[in-house]
Amino acid sequence: MAAVRRKFGDEYQAVGLARCSARRERQRFVDKNGRCNVQHGNLGGESSRYLSDFFTTLVDLKWRWNLLIFLLTYTVAWLVMASMWWGIAYLRGDLHQAHGDTYSPCVANVYNFPSAFLFFVETEATIGYGHRYITERCPEGIVLFLFQSLLGSVVDAFLIGCMFIKMSQPKKRAETLMFSRAAVISQRDAKLCLMFRVGNLRNSHMVSAQIRCKLIKSRQTPEGEFLPLDQCELDVGFGTGADQLFLVSPLTICHEINSESPFFSLSQRSLRSEQFEIVVILEGIVETTGMTCQARTSYTEDEVLWGHRFLPVMSLEDGFFRVDYSQFHATFEVPTPPYSVKEQEENLSQSSLLNSPFDKKTRREQVCPLDCADVTGEKNKLPAKLQKISSRKEGLPPRALRMSSSNTEKTFSTGDLLKIQEISPISDGEDSDSRMQLKALKINAKALTQSTSELELQKDFPGMGTLEEKLEDNFPAKL
Repeated sequence: MAAVRRKFGDEYQAVGLARCSARRERQRFVDKNGRCNVQHGNLGGESSRYLSDFFTTLVDLKWRWNLLIFLLTYTVAWLVMASMWWGIAYLRGDLHQAHGDTYSPCVANVYNFPSAFLFFVETEATIGYGHRYITERCPEGIVLFLFQSLLGSVVDAFLIGCMFIKMSQPKKRAETLMFSRAAVISQRDAKLCLMFRVGNLRNSHMVSAQIRCKLIKSRQTPEGEFLPLDQCELDVGFGTGADQLFLVSPLTICHEINSESPFFSLSQRSLRSEQFEIVVILEGIVETTGMTCQARTSYTEDEVLWGHRFLPVMSLEDGFFRVDYSQFHATFEVPTPPYSVKEQEENLSQSSLLNSPFDKKTRREQVCPLDCADVTGEKNKLPAKLQKISSRKEGLPPRALRMSSSNTEKTFSTGDLLKIQEISPISDGEDSDSRMQLKALKINAKALTQSTSELELQKDFPGMGTLEEKLEDNFPAKL
């Protein structure tokens, strides 16, 4: 396979891409030209609803059917009315008698069906050659003439009005509104966005132009219901007003992919296996006619390019801006993360947790047992001298405290503090207070005596002599 690739080069890649696109080609919900591929079938008795709105039905028909109905209506109407005039002449006997001065026919100079047909056409088109005319001695001809005039006016208004509305429809105005052949996904303002381009080829503006996007995708609900071609709205700036366009030059429409977007979990890899269709609807009022125009297109997953951006088409000339529509559909690659927004946010949250500062425990908090946690709370309950000793101890260098962690643990453990509280009865006299202080100091002295051997082993470390001196200075005279 590698040898074939080296031999044929780009041609092999082009053929591979063509086969891939042919394999993934599927039925579209909306064509690129805006036509919806939906047909209504099995209407049953509901077909009569079309006849109730016959005028709209005629307008919605294709041009070939409109022209056929137009010609058939006038041809049948003319033939029927001509037959009625011929029937009146036949019943009165005007076809078999000479039209002289003594005989007054219903319609002068009508001898056969062609002459009756010419009389009707001259009357209907108000040509009036003057050779054929109706006489006052034919009341049935007068009634038929009035009926012909009313029927002709109704038929003219109906058919000509239908043709006029069909010709003035703004559907053809949508032919001069352009959409880019492909949509792109890249970063804009440090945010992953889905973008496509729209343009107006005419100098006349689209008044109150507004754009909307729909995501067409089948899905299954948590209850197990399957929703084919489910429609979901894509936000293209409803809250900020970016969906209201001033379409005098090509614009790039942007959909920000965030936690509220249907593409929140879409990545470059999952894009290859997804099946969806993005329908774009551009609406506006035609400036020249004042009629509302709508242009549509769609993008399938094959027409969404990951990591691309549109080429600029605007340039400044001498006194005006020039739009180069030859680069309207052109894109170029840009560096874009292949991950989805969801994956990027998860990675960012994990890295922030790893790099976030946490409370580092001191050596004493790691070594002391759990009962040391109450020392701080019990500190205020100690006598004044013991509080002073403990406060001085807190001011010692951290290194000395680390060196003497074991001694400190033995000296100021919770058990000693509990002993102090047990032998400290509540009394109001100063003598009892002094006796309690003396007993507490004896207990501390005993604990210090037990840890003397350990302190001697740590004399070589700097700062331990200072610790001993500070502790000895705080002893009473008797100790």
